[in-house]
Amino acid sequence: MISHSSQVLNRKNTAKSIAEHGKLGRVTAHTLTVQEARRIAVRAQLLDAPRPTELVDVVQRLTMLQVDPTAAIAPSADLVAWSRLGSAYRPGHLRRALEQDRTLFEHNALVRPMSDVGLYLAGASDQPSYERSRVWLRDNDRFRRDVLKLLGASGPLTSRDIPDTAAVPWASTGWTNNRNVTQMLEFLMARGEVAISGRVGRERIWDLAERVYPADVEVPSVEEAERFKNERRLSALGIARAKATKMPVEPIDVSEAGEPAVVEGVKGEWRVDPAALGADFEGRTALLSPFDRLVHDRVRAQELFGFEYVLEMYKPAAKRRWGYFALPVLHGDRLVGKVDAAADRKASVLQVNAIHEDVKFTRAITKGVQAELKDLAAWLGLDTIEP
Repeated sequence: MISHSSQVLNRKNTAKSIAEHGKLGRVTAHTLTVQEARRIAVRAQLLDAPRPTELVDVVQRLTMLQVDPTAAIAPSADLVAWSRLGSAYRPGHLRRALEQDRTLFEHNALVRPMSDVGLYLAGASDQPSYERSRVWLRDNDRFRRDVLKLLGASGPLTSRDIPDTAAVPWASTGWTNNRNVTQMLEFLMARGEVAISGRVGRERIWDLAERVYPADVEVPSVEEAERFKNERRLSALGIARAKATKMPVEPIDVSEAGEPAVVEGVKGEWRVDPAALGADFEGRTALLSPFDRLVHDRVRAQELFGFEYVLEMYKPAAKRRWGYFALPVLHGDRLVGKVDAAADRKASVLQVNAIHEDVKFTRAITKGVQAELKDLAAWLGLDTIEP
């Protein structure tokens, strides 16, 4: 079985608990202040001090980096890595880990540690899950075999290098309509038959999974995989709800992982990673991607941090409150504002359109934000910062 030691580290139980509130079986709910809950969340996301130093270790702890093509400042995966590692991080480090070292892999628009690959191959042979998709795949079995044969003989290849031999076109009201090669590759990736070998710009390069994933990968049962994924997710979040609204890309809930907890002044019960309880906290200032997992669950961000945020890139400019790609600002254990910035690479300028203060900035917050902006500009290779 794949080792998952990172989520079973030192299962200490040093937080306060009360005997009569939130009892589930033999486990008593931990009682946390809002500040304790925030600090657990910040530490779990590696946003406290000191910074981590290795990219693969960061992805192992966070469980994933989201791949998103928006690059008003930098692609989100790189921006998340920079916010943890600082300007010592280079996008080439991510490419090397994915394409050469194979310590990371890309799957369904997420970069994950290769040590977790078995969790995402569990139940792969039963994919796709929807009957309409199953019928399409069955009707195009010859097309499927054509793709696998070509990759076996000539891979790795981009989707445009693969002929469309579909007998039945993929029907959709969206952008995937008649995108038969892309749709087939997506299904074959879900089935564990092909994998993303790398990228050329934004274009994915495909190959047989056996050439990308380790030969000795062990695949757990679906039930075991779900349990491990929930435990891994809770370790990355620190504190989360057992059940929540279904989210695209990655869930935000953790089922029965960890132990029950209540947060003073916040309704409902949480699940907390017991390894995260009672640890010391030293904060720092950080500028976050809008896709950062600390703020991705907007409800949790509001409940624990009192932080309101909407990604406004899809709104008309006149209706934006904070900006096209505003960066949430973390200071210590609080989310204190947003920075509306953009990278003008032609002019070599980091354009700071506005700094929105959710709370009145202290001298320490201002100094921290300015230092992060300076580091961001240097990391991007931009010569100046302009207000």
